[in-house]
Amino acid sequence: MVMSRYERGRAREYRAMIMLRDEGWYVARSAASHGPVDLFAAKKGRILLIQVKSGAARVKRGELKQLIEWGRNFDGDAEVWHFKGRGVIQKRRIHRGSREGPP
Repeated sequence: MVMSRYERGRAREYRAMIMLRDEGWYVARSAASHGPVDLFAAKKGRILLIQVKSGAARVKRGELKQLIEWGRNFDGDAEVWHFKGRGVIQKRRIHRGSREGPP
């Protein structure tokens, strides 16, 4: 059975959520998101906003700008997690918040 792009993206978001929860983060998913933030996470006062991409998908310039603005407004870290395949995940921080907390 072939998965749609939406189903592949959702599967990657759930995988990212599990990874974060395993590290002690509280995580929520923005269901059916067409905005800049797919996952919201918090841990010991630190905020993490994530845009999840998979395969050949790319983050558009406007999406990056919006994600950075969200990071600024929440004083949180903003990252793009790109699932490249075969278990490879490229994590790119595009904004660092000023809140102290675990790395």
